[in-house]
Amino acid sequence: MVTTINTEALLTEEIVVAKNKKRRRQRDPLSRGVKVKETRADRTFVIAAYVLLTVFLLVVLLPLLNIVASSLSSPQAVSSGRVLFWPVDFTFRGYAEALANPAILRGFGNSLFYTVVGTAISIFGTVAIAYPLSRTQLFGRKVITGGVVFTMLFSGGVIPMYLVVQSLGLLDTRWSMLLPNAIGVWQVIIAIVYFRSAVPDEVYEAAQLDGASELRILWTVVLPLAKPLIAVIALMYAIMQWNSYFDALLYLRNADLQPLQLVLRGLLILNDSGAGGDVAEQLRRRELADLLRYSTVVIATIPMLVAYPFVAKYFNKGIMVGAVKG
Repeated sequence: MVTTINTEALLTEEIVVAKNKKRRRQRDPLSRGVKVKETRADRTFVIAAYVLLTVFLLVVLLPLLNIVASSLSSPQAVSSGRVLFWPVDFTFRGYAEALANPAILRGFGNSLFYTVVGTAISIFGTVAIAYPLSRTQLFGRKVITGGVVFTMLFSGGVIPMYLVVQSLGLLDTRWSMLLPNAIGVWQVIIAIVYFRSAVPDEVYEAAQLDGASELRILWTVVLPLAKPLIAVIALMYAIMQWNSYFDALLYLRNADLQPLQLVLRGLLILNDSGAGGDVAEQLRRRELADLLRYSTVVIATIPMLVAYPFVAKYFNKGIMVGAVKG
């Protein structure tokens, strides 16, 4: 008898709760699919936002379209300025000449090496610095973090950095492109915030109770949870390494070590192909030189455009973690 009364009471309570939820949904216009009326200020803001975004898109997109269209046009059309946003006298001659140029191929290989190896070194160094600084048990953590941030605000400058690289014997070596700017303070800060917010303290405590060392915790617990972070900082470092130009200009004199960006500088500014033979002879002609400039710019841009979609899904997640958490 008691069981029957309790069951009826529970059923009655569930019915009352369901009815209350239904009334709340009926009172809520969003739950009924009713469109909330926008004010004039809201419509004005949305229109202004779309206009500004469209303008920004055109400012970025139109020059890219012009470069791509010029790279696919004939040398005569490019030299005469007849190309706007669509190829004129469609041809792949610019790419054929660029890929046949030993200097461009060598620079492309050097840039690829600097990007892959430099990104790996940068990720290793960033994690090695950020992980200890994210642990509250580290003695002097705030002082060390302050010193790291200080280096982002104040630096010795170009000449002291050059003297340091020279004194270490790194001039005209590949290491001069990999080590001087291997660690980015901004990336370290992002990693510290991520480790603090995305990995709960309970996870660390559980791993320590199981007898795991700090290195074991980092390798088996933290890094698997930090895949979005790794993808984001890897993209940042890869773009920085691929576009590295000023460091190569300062530290590299050997043409065999120069990255693609420095070869591109020779084409754009010095009108120098950096190669001998037929290509150098053809580059003396203005029309082919102009075409090669556009083709080389496109070739230098493609790798980052290809790599970005693979990490795009991690980008927003990794960059925003910790932004709204305490």
